[in-house]
Amino acid sequence: MDPCDPRLTLGHFLRDVSARYGDRTAVVFGEHRATYAEIEAEARALARGLLGAGVAKGARIAVWMGNRPEWIVSAFAVGMIGGVLVPVSTFATGAELDHILRHSDASMLLLQPALERHRLLDSLLAAHPEIESARPGGLRCAALPHLRRVFGCMDAPRGGVETLSALLAAGRDVDDALLDAVVEQTHPSDDGVIVYTSGTTALPKGVLHTQRAPVLQAWRFAEMLRFGREDRVYTTYPFFWTAGIAMSIGATFAAGGRLLLQEIFEPGAALDMIEAERATAVHAWPHQQAAFGEHPGAEARDLTSTRKVDFSSPLAKLAGLERDEYGVGASYGLSETFTIAAALPADAPAAERHACNGRPLPGNVLRIVDPESGRLLDAGEEGEIALKGPTLMRGYYKVLPEHVFDADGFFRSQDGGSLDDEGRLHWTGRLSNLIKTGGANVSPVEIQELLEGHPQLKIGVPVGIGHPTLGEVLVLCVVPLEGEVPEEASLRAWLRERLAAYKVPRRVLFFGSDELSYTANQKVRIDPLREAALRRLESEGAEIEGHRYQRASV
Repeated sequence: MDPCDPRLTLGHFLRDVSARYGDRTAVVFGEHRATYAEIEAEARALARGLLGAGVAKGARIAVWMGNRPEWIVSAFAVGMIGGVLVPVSTFATGAELDHILRHSDASMLLLQPALERHRLLDSLLAAHPEIESARPGGLRCAALPHLRRVFGCMDAPRGGVETLSALLAAGRDVDDALLDAVVEQTHPSDDGVIVYTSGTTALPKGVLHTQRAPVLQAWRFAEMLRFGREDRVYTTYPFFWTAGIAMSIGATFAAGGRLLLQEIFEPGAALDMIEAERATAVHAWPHQQAAFGEHPGAEARDLTSTRKVDFSSPLAKLAGLERDEYGVGASYGLSETFTIAAALPADAPAAERHACNGRPLPGNVLRIVDPESGRLLDAGEEGEIALKGPTLMRGYYKVLPEHVFDADGFFRSQDGGSLDDEGRLHWTGRLSNLIKTGGANVSPVEIQELLEGHPQLKIGVPVGIGHPTLGEVLVLCVVPLEGEVPEEASLRAWLRERLAAYKVPRRVLFFGSDELSYTANQKVRIDPLREAALRRLESEGAEIEGHRYQRASV
């Protein structure tokens, strides 16, 4: 796919795949099945509703839903009219939701009222009762100053929250000719998506992408993953992150395959769907892959249809795979590049896949620079990965570009790595202290700032400890105030009330002040603390998410 193709917009993408695969099943969600033509028709109806409701090009539209067909329809509808999609994490706390809606300048929110035990609408209205007391279309909320309308997937309105059917009704007098004209005036360079991702700051950063980024990555993933019309892709990747958008929705649609969805991950139910729908590919985080292998009914399943899965996954054995002929590990990417910036095809020889993190994709330029001076390093020298290319973000929303890109327009990733003589990338780890657990980024700063308000603690420092399936587990190292004896369970419960579930430490370890080492300006040194925490877990023989920490035998 040419990065300069004028059809690299969400509206054109859906039109193109519908024209190619119209009567093929695109999405399976419980008993609901929808063809490509039906998905396009629903997206066009919602896009007409957005136009009828007065939504203009460039408006920020937030979508707060789980992995369901309405999310897909909403995303394409927003893209069709030149709006900017703001995916909202279903893990978001109230404070994070407010930050995303306020920081993105969202003027409209589309949501589902509840997701399993999470009462999304109730929590929104509890935090902002003026939304429930407002008249429909007349929201006035100082905490969310740009928000004007909220629509929910529900049968009846609730105060100022309107039904999605009311939004659809607003488009009855908007004809197809007007919508088509709007689609044609949307350009690949237009703002398209703001993805919020945890970084080195306490609050999520808004990563602003053009319309081109998710569409170009969809076509590229379809090729790299070797997807075709016959593929049936089961995914747990959340749609509010770039992998869910580009790797699951995008790649499957670009290939004309079938996307298999469940809102809640439960290994038994997931295996049921994989078996019943004869899934050929499975996208799941490492700890979810492990859960498949540990499920008591896994061995009895017929999973022989599943061929496109990493050989290291327990699913590979369950599916009867005998050779390492497929894997996506030879890749490197970021939310800032809308997933992959370097990769090898998933069916590349195993020896090459395991030896590197891929080659830069067309149009991408990767450099290795000295983290301090920015000096360009030679092949084989390890430094910081810097990159630019057609799917690199426009920037962080509301951050000046000179604070994001260097003088040559490169983005400094804060990841360590090197390039070999053949131009292949070798990623060696993060230069920052960001913790990545189960596919999610966790900022230590956010947790540390929160712990400053705890009445029993003098110091609280989160560290990431290596884990075979989660990548890292979050462990909190604390020094209690003199005379205080906090309990691990109570500390975790305290944090659980204030943080998203994936940010709550799996363990809390207690230290004395003299057991920590400090920098010259009295900051806790992270690397020695991480080593001390690991030794503590090993001495306890601690078990976390199926992995027991033990000292290696001599």
